[in-house]
Amino acid sequence: MSLRDKFQLPLEVIYSEKPFPKPVFHSHPEYEIYYFHEGACSYLIGDRIYTLEPGDLILMHGMTLHSPKVDCRKPYCRSIIHFDPSFAHELLRPPFALNVLSPFQNIHNIRLRLSGQRKQEVEQQLVTLHRLYAEDSLLAYNRFLIRFLELLHFVYDCCEAGGLDSTGSTTRTGGPKEQHVQRIMDYLEAHYTEDIHLEVLERELHLNRYYMTKIFKELTGFTIFSYLYQRRINQAKILFLLEPERPVTETGYDTGFKHPSHFTRAFKRITGMTPESYRRGLT
Repeated sequence: MSLRDKFQLPLEVIYSEKPFPKPVFHSHPEYEIYYFHEGACSYLIGDRIYTLEPGDLILMHGMTLHSPKVDCRKPYCRSIIHFDPSFAHELLRPPFALNVLSPFQNIHNIRLRLSGQRKQEVEQQLVTLHRLYAEDSLLAYNRFLIRFLELLHFVYDCCEAGGLDSTGSTTRTGGPKEQHVQRIMDYLEAHYTEDIHLEVLERELHLNRYYMTKIFKELTGFTIFSYLYQRRINQAKILFLLEPERPVTETGYDTGFKHPSHFTRAFKRITGMTPESYRRGLT
């Protein structure tokens, strides 16, 4: 029995080497700390694509859509920590005086590229956290929480020291394909509530539609319109979380759907439930 099971801990630690069979978009209300140990992976977070290297540490506000695209011919080794932000807030009450959750709150999604001593330090912390997490004693529980707080302070210190790459950055990396796909994603992020067709993208971005669809799927694992609908539905989920009484029809219009029936079908296809059912589950 793990600490999560025995103590109903709103915090989980995962280490895995199993690759995902295919890219899957997901979001969740928990904050996430993701560390990349080994493999070949590009990570799609919101409207940014990151080509990962061993030592990359990602901090995520979980409600941002994210999905790894993995080369399944190689190991995909990563450590993941999900935690309830309200639980972390309780742990950080006075006499703690520093808000070490600010990177998640203010920048939302960050990629830290660690090397040398910092890389060794975070890997040692993750090994210890994973070991304690698998135990079920009160002593292990207390030591686990202490180590978790140490990790939050370590992450905060890394952010303060610089070397971060946030999703708000305007830096463009990679070759022409990567830059073109980033331009497509930038446009979709700015206009996802509007009526978008390939003809619109072709005209606005000055790229051939067939080339666009090919490189977008190649680099992200998704079609352009699969990504667009995921973005719209995720925004609808956020709006329902913020306003549980929000009218379903209004939410559909506000996230780019012209017809309520289209919104309902898309929402159910992506989440497995209707917008009404999802909203009721929040109250």
